[in-house]
Amino acid sequence: MSAAERLISSDDHVDLAHDAIKANLTTKYHAAYDAALMEFGMGMAKTMSSKANGLWRKQQGLAPKEIAGMTALSERSYPAAGRAGHTDAQARLDDMDADGIDQSVMYCEVSAFRYLYLLKEGNREATRAFNQTMTEFGSLAPDRMIVSYQIPIHDIDGAVAEVRWVAANGGKSLQLPVFPAELGLPDYWDERYDPLWAAIQETGLPICLHIGLNTQLESLAERDPTPQKGIFVGAVALSTAEPLGMFIMGGVFERFPELKVVFVEPGLGWVSWWLYIVDDLKARQGYEFPTITKPPSHYFHKNVFLTFIDEPDAYRLSQERLGVENIMWSSDYPHPVSSWPRSQQVVNEMFDGIPADDRTKIVSGNAARVWNL
Repeated sequence: MSAAERLISSDDHVDLAHDAIKANLTTKYHAAYDAALMEFGMGMAKTMSSKANGLWRKQQGLAPKEIAGMTALSERSYPAAGRAGHTDAQARLDDMDADGIDQSVMYCEVSAFRYLYLLKEGNREATRAFNQTMTEFGSLAPDRMIVSYQIPIHDIDGAVAEVRWVAANGGKSLQLPVFPAELGLPDYWDERYDPLWAAIQETGLPICLHIGLNTQLESLAERDPTPQKGIFVGAVALSTAEPLGMFIMGGVFERFPELKVVFVEPGLGWVSWWLYIVDDLKARQGYEFPTITKPPSHYFHKNVFLTFIDEPDAYRLSQERLGVENIMWSSDYPHPVSSWPRSQQVVNEMFDGIPADDRTKIVSGNAARVWNL
């Protein structure tokens, strides 16, 4: 394939500073914003695995300094480490050009919906300030930098208003929390979300659920002895079966058949197995899913999309069960696994010899369709 092949990365990252967000928020809400951040930070401290790490360190005979080098991301060496494009829009464009990336769907490292619901006042205003800051980052090249706007779900009327604001201002991507239960809220099958699904379906924008932390696995995080919580991280990816099932077997797609839901960075292999199992539960094992009228896999193929990075069996899995139309390649800039600055080469190696039409769908066509690019 030509080095000029069009690539759309369906998952990259931006790091917004809280000061930049607060610059778009009236000062009377700054104290509430800071208090919510502190409350969230104190809650996250519970997921630290210092006790398990200490036992592991003792058994391995490692000094504290060696452990610190393992745990700090800043200490790791990889090509995209420390790139200015993580925080600076012009530098990001330069890095996209260097990597041969035509368009990039970008998610903020700051999961605002994890703390915005904790604001005692001004949470709608803080949501807008966050999304305005994302707009500013992408404004240098909005046709190439597709920023994802975060939609908190604790306030459905506010969420609907924010979705309409995003659509009216030309936004292309909506990011929602993966696990509502983390926030003490009902799961996504609940009818409280129906006004939100109706509004999103009307706009035609995709709902993007990016894996990250799952505080419901707090006990595992505490028990994980590995320095970077690698056991916990793998389990989080697998736990996205939970919202996947809530949307499908919970009947959301039955009620709102035009919704598009993107599960960002969950991996592909386990989802292929999961689709087999849930269809088998219904077809052979006698499980009842009364809110849906077709096999679970039907809704997956119509409504769900998965992003991946450089998973070696991606095309085979798409052929066997996932569907070529349902998977989308990503660079994951600037995280350690990112293909930057070799994305063109990585794609060439990963998809060498597959049919040209399928290759185009996976590296650009599906993303263009999902995000209406």
